[in-house]
Amino acid sequence: MSESPEPVPAATEPAARDEHGPDAARLCEEARDLAERGESARAAALFERVLALGDTPHRAQAALGLAVVLDDAGDTERARDADRAAIATGDPEYGPRAAYHLALTHERAAEHGLAAPAWRVVVDFGNPAYLPPAHLALARLADDAGDFDAARGHWEAVLATGDAEHGPPAAHDLAQRHLERGDPVRAQRALTAGLKLIDRAAAPYAHARLAVTLGIACLDQAAAAFGAALGDPGEPADPEAGPLATELLARTLPLRGRDAEAREVWRRGLADPGTAAQVRARLRRDFGGDDEDDPADLWWEPVVEQAVTDGTLPALAGEAFGALDHMYALLAARPGEADEMTGRALDVPSGYPWGPLLQESFAERLRLAADPADPVDR
Repeated sequence: MSESPEPVPAATEPAARDEHGPDAARLCEEARDLAERGESARAAALFERVLALGDTPHRAQAALGLAVVLDDAGDTERARDADRAAIATGDPEYGPRAAYHLALTHERAAEHGLAAPAWRVVVDFGNPAYLPPAHLALARLADDAGDFDAARGHWEAVLATGDAEHGPPAAHDLAQRHLERGDPVRAQRALTAGLKLIDRAAAPYAHARLAVTLGIACLDQAAAAFGAALGDPGEPADPEAGPLATELLARTLPLRGRDAEAREVWRRGLADPGTAAQVRARLRRDFGGDDEDDPADLWWEPVVEQAVTDGTLPALAGEAFGALDHMYALLAARPGEADEMTGRALDVPSGYPWGPLLQESFAERLRLAADPADPVDR
């Protein structure tokens, strides 16, 4: 948020002369010019002259102008008094701008309890130009206080304004809270509304942020649907839909960081006599052999199956490659002593895509061991 919609307020209506005193409009313009040139003290003096004239049409403008220059000069308390003077005029333009500025002075000082009433004054004025930032600020204050219902009302109010600047962050924050509360459908509605406000070419980051969150909401909704298809944990799953729902749910949950739940889904499917065979087939789809092969003939098949179930397959692969690397190094360290079987063992990795990497790694380590003065080790 900017400090105010305009650093020092300009007049929004034709100048009105006071028949019995100085021209208030002219004084405001002179004060504005001085403030823009950095002459804050002289500008403040002119704004105070306007205020001294009493209830003129330019009182609200002068009070807000005085608040801005005093705030820039570091005199926050007097600036706040001037903001309150502008608010008290009830002016439909300068009143909400002064309340906006007053709220920001409290936000800067982390005085959130005092900022909230000022933001509510902005809302009470009802000026459409200042409603989006005020509602967004109130939403975040309510959210920080743990009042979801109040925060949701303000976020929805921001979206209702159709504001392209404040609407997308409101949609994102509201959607996040809906997701945390297990309501992906409402999250999707908020995000869809927010995306409609964004020009993707002009704000690619804002668009991507909401789009990714929308994808997450869809994942959560999908997980909920797959879980509903499986029914309660204590009940047998449908023998036709259950295996597919089990696989889809177990493979979706890790995308949301819910690995432990995914393991339980696999285990439940494997323990259900009505679905176990199909669930096992789906579990093994990425590593199992032909249908006629008996997994029991391959000692590592149950190990791999368990790793897939537990979501630890990458770790298992790392362990296997580490062991293979160690064994290869031991066999290849003294090639002159190798018999025929050892030689054939050393050739085994050559038949795999990763075989040359293993052989090159060993060759490099052997070279470095034989030449410890190699520059690579220095």
